[in-house]
Amino acid sequence: MSDLFAPLTLAHGPAAPNRMWLAPLTNTQSHPDGRLSDEELHWLSLRARGGHGLTMSCAAHVQAGGQGFPGQLGVFSDDHLPGLTRLATALKDAGSLSSLQLHHAGIRSPQELVGQPVGPSDDEETGARAMTGDEVGQLVEDFAVGAERAERAGFDGIEVHGAHGYVVAQFLSPEINRRTDGYGGSLENRARLLWEILSAVRERCSPDFQVGVRLSPERFGLRLGEIRDVAAELMGRGDVDYLDMSLWDVAKLPVEEEYSDRPLMEWFTDLDRGTTRLGVAGKVRNGRGAAETLERGADFVMVGRAAILHHDFPEQVRRDGGFVPVPTPVSPDHLAAEGLSPVFVEYMRNWRNFVADAS
Repeated sequence: MSDLFAPLTLAHGPAAPNRMWLAPLTNTQSHPDGRLSDEELHWLSLRARGGHGLTMSCAAHVQAGGQGFPGQLGVFSDDHLPGLTRLATALKDAGSLSSLQLHHAGIRSPQELVGQPVGPSDDEETGARAMTGDEVGQLVEDFAVGAERAERAGFDGIEVHGAHGYVVAQFLSPEINRRTDGYGGSLENRARLLWEILSAVRERCSPDFQVGVRLSPERFGLRLGEIRDVAAELMGRGDVDYLDMSLWDVAKLPVEEEYSDRPLMEWFTDLDRGTTRLGVAGKVRNGRGAAETLERGADFVMVGRAAILHHDFPEQVRRDGGFVPVPTPVSPDHLAAEGLSPVFVEYMRNWRNFVADAS
């Protein structure tokens, strides 16, 4: 288990004290206007105190019209700065690196929350309309301004959410993105939004500010070979501190038959990383699984489910390498003791067999 608890240097800013990082987790605990709540502050700061080497926020939307779910944290207004500052301070005081994940839901923004959703192209199923060229430029600007706010609040860095079918992934998808301008067609064009966001963030933030990217290689019309190419270029550029690959399951085989001769994770661990660190997420549910993920070539592991069940999951593993979280379903009382508010507990009922029914 020693590798799990070795510090991890990053190209910019301070090193992470270990390789077990808190995944960005939707928790629906923020105020309706996107301001941080005391409940969300408690949930995240408890994970920082529990030993996670980097504690990442849930997805924080960079535009009011990019909200993806109720109770979502916001970073689209200076009104969010006081709460974000409290959060960054609490995470860093606990000895964890702090990161704010920047997000826009695109066509996945519910109409009841945002009115008219927008994305790369018109989408009949969601009622979304295509962004104009000016709106794409404004999206880049708002990601950059969100990063500036995160730095002003005191976070060590940000992560650009480019996974799970949200706006950056929508532009990357040849199925969802049917644009005919410079942001559509070839992979080079479809990846342009991501490159412009990263360039703008680096230009606007200080040299020591950390920048990560989350990608997923499957679902939502994404193609594994293309995402592998994006990942290779991302790491080759050298201006991103870490790439966070959300794989759904770190042990699974790819869905696409032409790539199914080896595990999905290996299509990324064999890439030249330069100075970029590579992390993975997906069903890493105990200490042994986390250690094996590093043995298979990852630099760090993003922990979700286990960190919900035990706020101090890394410390539990440090004390006992064979530690296994409590079996699910768990009681609402157990989750409350681990820092989840009633709203968050109710949200977790969306995870099959995670929360026990009241007796």
